[in-house]
Amino acid sequence: MVKDPYGRPIRSIRISVTQRCNLRCFYCHREGEDPVSGITEMSPDEIKRVVSVISSFGIGKIKLTGGEPLIRDDIIEIVRKINEVPGVTEVSMTTNGTLLEELAEPLKHAGLTRVNVSLDTLNAETYRMITGVDALENVISGIKSAVKAGLKPVKINMVLLKGINSDGVWEMIDFSRENNVILQLIELESPNESEFYRRYHFDMTGIEDELRRQAVRVTIRSMHHRRKYLLPNGVEVEIVKPMHNTEFCRYCNRMRITSDGKFKPCLFRSDNLVDFLGPMRRGASDDYLRSLFIKAVKRRKPYFT
Repeated sequence: MVKDPYGRPIRSIRISVTQRCNLRCFYCHREGEDPVSGITEMSPDEIKRVVSVISSFGIGKIKLTGGEPLIRDDIIEIVRKINEVPGVTEVSMTTNGTLLEELAEPLKHAGLTRVNVSLDTLNAETYRMITGVDALENVISGIKSAVKAGLKPVKINMVLLKGINSDGVWEMIDFSRENNVILQLIELESPNESEFYRRYHFDMTGIEDELRRQAVRVTIRSMHHRRKYLLPNGVEVEIVKPMHNTEFCRYCNRMRITSDGKFKPCLFRSDNLVDFLGPMRRGASDDYLRSLFIKAVKRRKPYFT
């Protein structure tokens, strides 16, 4: 098992397969990628090769992100090829769900294990305001298709935004119960306390206090020490608080890969990336690519200390 200079083991990899997206969510952090002109994306075979390099270190959990990963016409092939890599134990995905209804079953057959669907509100007008499009019913249908296809667990990612959707938590909890999904309540992420952050950041203390009061069981996940509340109605609600959270950083066990083929040691930093796609396309050996991965691991440092 490979560890960074702070003793944190790397257990999972998040691979952004594209920066493209069919929504325009005003709070999107693009997986920490800076906007670029033009499109450079890894091919399915290039993704498979970098996963093979990573899996040689005993890392078997892969999560596909974007942008919106389902925008890629070859996303089924990408999932299938990753599953062909020895040592891969799980392939999951984060998606906005707008294209999931028709793809849930093919993705399951290709080897996708589970899925996180971004859904911040059940109110159509609020959804349109956050995302810039009318697609709420598509997302709801996608969630139901994912459950029906046997992807498990299906999680809803709800980013809480002050004055916009923070009053919809309990409605989302009811929706989660009705559809047998897990709800993740996510704190707005921003590397700095900007005016944007101060305007929309919602303090989840009150909601978490009420969840604690109602819960029949509270567990703490090993990853980032997140708290999970099991409510009497059977719903699991997980609290995700990465901002100014030393525990979140202390137990971080993931690395990121950008859509244009760079190892990204930290979500909140873009000044320590390690390019591997360029060397790969110039004929670099697997041993050299492994050395680039180790170089990126050595650059990892907790953002909040």
